[in-house]
Amino acid sequence: MTATPVTLIGLGPMGHAMATVLLDKGHQVTLWNRTASRADDLVERGAILAATPEEAVAANELVILSLTDYDAMYAVLEPAAAALPGRVIVNLSSDTPEKARKAAKWAAGHGAAHLTGGVLAPPHGIGKPEFSTFYSGPRAAYDKHRATLEVLTGETDYRGEDAGLAALMYQLNMVIFWTSVSSYWYAVALAKANGLSATDILPYASQNMTGMPEFLSFYAARIDAGNHEGDVDRLAMGLASMEHVVDTHTDSGVDAALPSAVADLFRRGMEAGHAADSFSSIVELLGKEAPGMPLL
Repeated sequence: MTATPVTLIGLGPMGHAMATVLLDKGHQVTLWNRTASRADDLVERGAILAATPEEAVAANELVILSLTDYDAMYAVLEPAAAALPGRVIVNLSSDTPEKARKAAKWAAGHGAAHLTGGVLAPPHGIGKPEFSTFYSGPRAAYDKHRATLEVLTGETDYRGEDAGLAALMYQLNMVIFWTSVSSYWYAVALAKANGLSATDILPYASQNMTGMPEFLSFYAARIDAGNHEGDVDRLAMGLASMEHVVDTHTDSGVDAALPSAVADLFRRGMEAGHAADSFSSIVELLGKEAPGMPLL
């Protein structure tokens, strides 16, 4: 079976990795990047460098975007609008669910199908089967190009016709990822201030993370059942613990912004009457501040 030809726009680390894997798998790849020199090594391997975005879009039905955000998409594709009819735009740029929905309407208005994507892989993970990507948008477009999309990450998780759902699932994962890794940076800074290295605390940090799936599974079932009973933990205890974390950072001369923010969140829960409830009750507190959140 002949590999589908692909246009790829955007050659940052992620886009470059995607182009490399597509070439490895025998796809004819047309490229466009604002800094053309980033395509030099790919052109040496057989990729075609388009002179303009319009030329790149016109070259193939399947057009993959790897850009900073959706504003960058408009900046690149609006001048190429004449080439959009009949194209499938797979937008792997990060942005909000609402912007993804607006982009899908914009693309449809120009005769193109828009698939939103959310890649759960770093650049070095592109092409590896253990990583995955969320997709949402027209089912027919997804089904037609699924085999090519599976070249980028081994698993493709289609979330439905709503263009915003893939972006939502991606952002859900990003809030976990960025805050978790940031908490690790705080732990490393605290360790260094007390004469320990990142390597010294690595086994303990890893063990902490390894135990998270069981922890999350336990609370997910209770949260879905509306059960925030303080039988296994209490928010008042959580606040006391976080205050000790903040004090330890402060005593060590280390920035305490992140743990202080968590402590403040726990205090808000206490003020809302959840002192004797599980600290999972924070979920309800946060939900009240974000009405109208779309559900899966």
